[in-house]
Amino acid sequence: MDTTDRSAPALRRRLTVLIAALERGLVERSREVRLTLLAALAGEHTLLIGPPGTAKSELARRLHGAFAGAAYFERLLTRFSVPEELFGPLSIAALEQDRYERHTAGFLPEASIAFIDEVFKANSAILNALLTLLNEREFDNGAGRQRCPLVSVIGATNEVPADEVAEAFFDRFLLRLPVTPVSEAGFAALLEREAAEVGDLPEALDEVDRADLAERAARVRLPGRVLALLAELRARLAGEGHYVSDRRWVKIAALLRVAAASEGREAVAVWDLGLLPWCVAPDAVGQEEVADWLAARLGVREAFSPPRLTRVVEAFEAQLTAEREANDLDYDEAGRLRFSAAEAAGELAGEVGDAKGGSRALRMTYSRRRRYGERHIGARTAQIDALLARIDGYMAELAARRAELAAWSELALWPDRDFVTRTEANLAATAVAVASLRERAQAARAGFEELPRLADDAGAVPEPIAHEPLDA
Repeated sequence: MDTTDRSAPALRRRLTVLIAALERGLVERSREVRLTLLAALAGEHTLLIGPPGTAKSELARRLHGAFAGAAYFERLLTRFSVPEELFGPLSIAALEQDRYERHTAGFLPEASIAFIDEVFKANSAILNALLTLLNEREFDNGAGRQRCPLVSVIGATNEVPADEVAEAFFDRFLLRLPVTPVSEAGFAALLEREAAEVGDLPEALDEVDRADLAERAARVRLPGRVLALLAELRARLAGEGHYVSDRRWVKIAALLRVAAASEGREAVAVWDLGLLPWCVAPDAVGQEEVADWLAARLGVREAFSPPRLTRVVEAFEAQLTAEREANDLDYDEAGRLRFSAAEAAGELAGEVGDAKGGSRALRMTYSRRRRYGERHIGARTAQIDALLARIDGYMAELAARRAELAAWSELALWPDRDFVTRTEANLAATAVAVASLRERAQAARAGFEELPRLADDAGAVPEPIAHEPLDA
């Protein structure tokens, strides 16, 4: 009788133990371990791109140990490889009966986890056969199709060739992970590490575990905020001429659901989108660009992004400067233009050297500072008060998002730590920028309060300051 606890908390605990066991003895390969495991849980394939000797095959062998009873297949391909190496030899008995069939036992069609090294060095006949097997989990064997128990394939390559067949095959790998040599900081640990045994692990997952996870993932929601960011990224990539197929977007959504379900969540979080760089971009440069964009967008609403908020604050500052420097014509009590008092008294009459009498001409005094009524100033400060209230709300929202990110990263199984650090740094910088803009808005408010005032309030309510509206 099966007494295994398959509840969501139990699965998360088992995955935590499993990930730690898979990472043991590997140096600077946490990202690769976690993402290859997540891809396998989602029934997807991973391509490791990097030079030889960077533990790519070791990663695949360890992944095999994460699945109880899973058959493993491994092969290094060359340009001389033949289909028999992957799919099995031809059946002589079948040939005698005019059937073209293969013995697939022990070969890729009957494997659950497979590692195919230098995968793009295979000829087009092999790659075309692999296309169906990877995507449909079926293998054309003679006149019929054979169902395959394949869970996940780990492919490895130094580079991706640019031809039509290779591009179609490349698209079958949902995750494309660049693998680089160990850094200088990790070199000593690499030399001192102890070899770890590869095999079934204590918390290895069986078919029932995977079926339960798939059922939970099917119930996970994609919130509107997540869908909006996915659509925004899709449009951005399309605008840059980078095509991501509809099939790939569907698989990405499924991967996000599995990530959430494996942690016992009922909805995908915006932070889960940190998985996207390895799904939508084909190489390290493109992945870095997507990661930068995501880090700048996650948790920051476009309506209150610092550049947009800056333009609003600048509009108030410009209006304050204009009203401070505004001058009016000066009128006397009778409503007539006021002239220079000295000239009006005739004190300059008869000055020497003024043959044309220019010095005796009356001049208007036009340097009187404009004064403003209480209603005008009150309207201006009310506008800024409304802006300050919205800024305060946004600052509170940013604080909540930062706390949410910290709580999520503490419990999440799959995040890339560099990406989490980058996202938190962006949120922190945004909070500092918004706080600075709040100070500027407060200074503008104080400036409107200090404008010279009319003795009697006859000022009309001013028109609202023209600036880009802030959406909720």
